[in-house]
Amino acid sequence: MSSSPVIRAAVIGAAASALPAGAAELQLNVEIPKLDVAEYHRPYVAAWLERADGQAFAGHLAVWYDQKKPNAGGTKWLNELRQWWRKGGRALSVPADGITGATRAPGQQAINLSAAPAIAALPAGRYEVVVEAARESGGREVLRLPLQWPPAKADEQRVKGEHELGAVSLVAKP
Repeated sequence: MSSSPVIRAAVIGAAASALPAGAAELQLNVEIPKLDVAEYHRPYVAAWLERADGQAFAGHLAVWYDQKKPNAGGTKWLNELRQWWRKGGRALSVPADGITGATRAPGQQAINLSAAPAIAALPAGRYEVVVEAARESGGREVLRLPLQWPPAKADEQRVKGEHELGAVSLVAKP
């Protein structure tokens, strides 16, 4: 017995929408610019999720800090990532598996967020991915990228920083 093309399409569409949100691909690309300064320090960087209204913290994505300083000296400066610290950073116990890592050298850095714990548990809705960078003897910068989760179609959001961050993009694929 064969079904009509319309019924087959409806069943296929329903099955596709029933896929877990975790099946989607999400990548954050962060450029750390090479700065011509007398004393260069790699920036501390945090990336996290907020609800689109900016009122609620939705999860940690990445935190890069100086893990080589003795006696947890590198964690001492995490509060310089002020917005992240206030939104949810102070509650994060570091190091955190799958979230924290060492500071990165200037250049393009790609983070596959598809399997990030915050993404795996993310309910459908509108969010912002927020990226903050702070550098010793330097400045601070915060950039925001919109995210519709789960993505209905392939989408890329881009924003360019002015000093501590270069080009930042968020690539989402269903």
